Amino acid sequence: MTDKKNSLTSYLLSPLALVISSVLSPVAFADDTSIEVIEVHGQAQNKHLSLGSSESLLTDIGVDFSAAGGMANLPVLNGLMGDRVAVLVDGAQITAACANQMNPPLSYISANQISSYKVVAGVSPVSAGGDNIAGVIAVNSISPQYSESSELAWHSGYVSAQYNTLDNAKKVGAGMRIASDVLSFNYQGAYSDANSYEDGNGGLVLDTLYRAQNHSLSAAMRDDKQQLVVKLSHQKIPYQGFANQYMDMTDNTSYGAVAQYKRTFTNSELEAQLNWHNVKHEMGFFSAEKPGKMPMKTDAEDISTQLKWRLALDNNSQLLLAQEYHHMKLDDWWPAVEGSMMMGPNDYNNINNGRRQRIAVLAEYESQLSTRWWVNAGIRFENVMTNTDDVQAYNAGMAAMNAMAMAMPSDAMAAKKFNNQNKKQTDNLVDANVLINYQLSNNDELQIGLARKNRAPNLYERYSWGVGNMATTMIGWYGDGNGYIGNISLKPETAHTLSSTYTRMAKDDSWRISANAWVSDVNNYIDANIVRSFNRTALAANTRNVLMFNNVDARLYGVKLDAVLALHESKQYGSWSLKANITNTRGKRDDTNQPLYQIKPLQTQFAINQQVGRFENALTWQWVDSKTRVDSNRLENQTEQYHLLNLSSKASWDALTVSVDITNLLDEYYKLPLGGVSIAEFKQDMSQGFNQLAGQGRSINLAMSYAF
Repeated sequence: MTDKKNSLTSYLLSPLALVISSVLSPVAFADDTSIEVIEVHGQAQNKHLSLGSSESLLTDIGVDFSAAGGMANLPVLNGLMGDRVAVLVDGAQITAACANQMNPPLSYISANQISSYKVVAGVSPVSAGGDNIAGVIAVNSISPQYSESSELAWHSGYVSAQYNTLDNAKKVGAGMRIASDVLSFNYQGAYSDANSYEDGNGGLVLDTLYRAQNHSLSAAMRDDKQQLVVKLSHQKIPYQGFANQYMDMTDNTSYGAVAQYKRTFTNSELEAQLNWHNVKHEMGFFSAEKPGKMPMKTDAEDISTQLKWRLALDNNSQLLLAQEYHHMKLDDWWPAVEGSMMMGPNDYNNINNGRRQRIAVLAEYESQLSTRWWVNAGIRFENVMTNTDDVQAYNAGMAAMNAMAMAMPSDAMAAKKFNNQNKKQTDNLVDANVLINYQLSNNDELQIGLARKNRAPNLYERYSWGVGNMATTMIGWYGDGNGYIGNISLKPETAHTLSSTYTRMAKDDSWRISANAWVSDVNNYIDANIVRSFNRTALAANTRNVLMFNNVDARLYGVKLDAVLALHESKQYGSWSLKANITNTRGKRDDTNQPLYQIKPLQTQFAINQQVGRFENALTWQWVDSKTRVDSNRLENQTEQYHLLNLSSKASWDALTVSVDITNLLDEYYKLPLGGVSIAEFKQDMSQGFNQLAGQGRSINLAMSYAF
């Protein structure tokens, strides 16, 4: 185990090598194995150079992102996004408390605060997390470090800074720790400020500016058998533009607390965790790049507990028993706009006292059956209850009469219909997995995994009751410009996933190649069917759809090829290596064979890395194929193929690390396949229709981190 983790740590500066080494090797019980697992453990060297969004870390290890705000892009695993991906921050699952998911879990932590992270895609152990069908992303900032002295004294600290020319982004981070042999206190903070970025043609990509700060303070205490850690966190985002949404974030203020307790016994280990997170979120308009006037507010609270008991059955087998509880409360209302006949005189209650409660128990068995065979098998039972109170429209009287006179859908009538329904829903979910690793020889191995995973609908999918054009276009995290209506009768999604990976390596470890294939059949996949179309202009290109969430059956499948090759090593020119990967993902509805929304097309990446002395250099070329398989229900745009060339150089001394990166070196103009449409651009000039959001042009990024 120790040799393996040391080997993995040595790959931290080579993301693709990390993917290959950790995704495709058998591992022991301590979070080291799974089909399609990408993991980082230990202290990542130079990690404080990464500032701002944690996307910069996760993209390097194979996670895609659906474009949103500068701090809030939504992760995509195997073609699945949104709540289908479980995201844990310090072991806690935070719910996105926004109808547009402007505050997803990863937005609550800055990259410099992250000490370790892992991604479990596709077939994952039941202990990795429930209520998801795509996989689990876990980022961790809690990493107590102690000294050898009994006196509490200064331990370590750092300051980091970064500047990006493309959007005039300025980012700073800092951390400091005092410790003794039994106590450890740590502070970490970050601040980011960025203007809207420019595309490859030098044009301004409207409404992509943001400002954010994150702070955390943790205290840890230990003895030879147990440890207690308490972490307090705070985030403040005064504004963040969302180019592909009708509104922007005008405030996001959150406070959180995590308490973790661990105790070891002779043949077992106990882990307990308590989490609390509160957020006050507001949407509106703050920039001339996307003007408007309409406030929307959300108050939300997450409370969760976890209890895990690990039992050593013998030297090669372990059993994990666990119980989890998660309660989320949400109020989403839109204050009346003074003087507006449409948005008043009452507040619009979108979700009133919404509740989502999850109670889960699980058992997981893991064993090294022999030197060649390893197995992990688990089962998880989960009960999910959702409910909400009665709601109201802006105007229960005049608005209804006006809507009827114009033969338009009436929110007032929809509220009355919604209030007359039984809103409480209960879902019982059963997850199960079997993971097998077989060492064919010293140089090749085979992994096979099979899993059943479930996800219950979120509050917005079930309880977004508005039917008018304005109300429906406030719902949805897809960035497509369409409107969405909830469906109380939605059933949970159930995915049956099969994955297989074959890996072969050279005897002298000079090259390694792997191939992965997977398929996932999803029963009751939550998609959306067209209710009607609408158009705010007389131009046909400006048509959008209003859709209702609905269950369908769907299938997703894909292949991944990864390779690493040592090219040259000498004292004069250092160590050279070539890394490459190819990924192709498909997804479609079974009833119509229509492609699912936001499936990234074929993509490849090649990187040449050099390390000589204290210097590390890399040249990376990425190619993404044209996107022609699109979701016609959502009026998804096609995109053309593009390629990006990136150059990076980094130098490290004992305490100082400096890096220079040039992204999109050739200043390529391209449209983001997962970018959605630019509503900000549409609002400035409606004659051009809904164009796909453009990607970033060339940027020179300077970063420095100093440890003390």
